[in-house]
Amino acid sequence: MSHGKQFTFYTNVNGPNGWKIFIALEELGLTYESKYLDFSKNEHVSPEHLALNPNGRIPTIIDHANNDFVVWESNAILVYLVDKYDTSHKISVEKYEDKIVQLQWLFFQASGQGPYFGQSGWFQRYHHEKLPSAIVRYQKEILRVFGVLNSVLSKQEWLVGGKCTIADLSFIPWNRAALAWHLDDVESFNFEKDFPGLSRWHNALLSRDSARKAFAEKDALTAAGETH
Repeated sequence: MSHGKQFTFYTNVNGPNGWKIFIALEELGLTYESKYLDFSKNEHVSPEHLALNPNGRIPTIIDHANNDFVVWESNAILVYLVDKYDTSHKISVEKYEDKIVQLQWLFFQASGQGPYFGQSGWFQRYHHEKLPSAIVRYQKEILRVFGVLNSVLSKQEWLVGGKCTIADLSFIPWNRAALAWHLDDVESFNFEKDFPGLSRWHNALLSRDSARKAFAEKDALTAAGETH
């Protein structure tokens, strides 16, 4: 293999979806070279990246050990990584029914968490005018998603299979972002008190070595001004 690392990994410092892939690659001990695309320079829609990912978003991976196979969409990447390389089921499940439940949570993360949390961030930070009704709408959606997760995690430690899997890991980056700044002005919000099961789970995920490494790198890049 001519490449020094098994994977080339296109991502972005600010984009939460890329960090779940960083975490999964670390969990599985796979080698990769991260390429942080600068959105302010439109590197994500460059001809080079669009040839790999026609959606022009992050993350995108190239698996050089599998004939330069390309995968985009973060949860599709997670499924690929565990189906092909997690033979010991370190962060995935084995039983068919558990695989469906794992997939169910990945769909919920992609459709229920990511878009609403992303819109919350957009209307709070980037929209050209303040629209309080939009901000409140998406903050309420964050709390709704928190409630869904808490309703399950109040009864069990992990989402599926009795252990940490890609289903759990997929939620970390957007939850971390939401808690950092999406809910600052929500009156009487108390994460630990309002969502005790979710809070316990979230802190357990953040304590994993893979997550510590991911967010240490993110924070270092952010501090260095690499936030594009």
